Amino acid sequence: MACDLWLVPLVDVLCHSPDNPFAEEIALYDKALGEAGLPSVPVYAYMPGLTGDVAPVAGFDYDALHLLRRAYLLQLSGLAVTPVDELGGDYEQLLEMFEQSAQGSHLVWHYDHAGAYVPVDFPAPLFDDQLLEGGGPLGSSHGLLRELEFVAPSLGIDPANPPAAPLPPIGPTDLEEPAGPVRDDGSPFARERHVWLGLHAAATRSLAQGSMIVFS
Repeated sequence: MACDLWLVPLVDVLCHSPDNPFAEEIALYDKALGEAGLPSVPVYAYMPGLTGDVAPVAGFDYDALHLLRRAYLLQLSGLAVTPVDELGGDYEQLLEMFEQSAQGSHLVWHYDHAGAYVPVDFPAPLFDDQLLEGGGPLGSSHGLLRELEFVAPSLGIDPANPPAAPLPPIGPTDLEEPAGPVRDDGSPFARERHVWLGLHAAATRSLAQGSMIVFS
């Protein structure tokens, strides 16, 4: 099952348009941020080279995303990060054993098919009844990037000089459609690395450009 990441430029040409398709979501995120004493979703008057165009930034499959989350939980818990061919019961056990850590993680505690990361720095994902009924916990692009950098060495990635990210999908991928092929780099963590590189590209561009990351 495919999972796409898209970047939504937080520029006024999109956010202040009456036709903004993300207006309801941004209002919901602003409410959650405000209740946590945080600034609202930033909207920029002008960003050189940016328009209001929403574009894909990464694509991967759900299982590979959960494999990366498994690696992060193992690393966070001080356990050996070992490769596996497919998800098994150990991942579910990790989620149960380290539930509090999982719910405090921007990488782990996030719905796969909806929700967003915004370029506002806060320590743990935000949630309330409205968020959980809709897109799930709201993540921070800053927090996501920190967690990716934390787990990177366990996957053989230098976070200061990572490999080039895979090319993004050319358009939306249907949920039941298979994700694009994973680049075989000879690593036993090839699938985790593929997702890491896509998420890292999304997080760094989110912060550099002032964009919101959304799942689809």
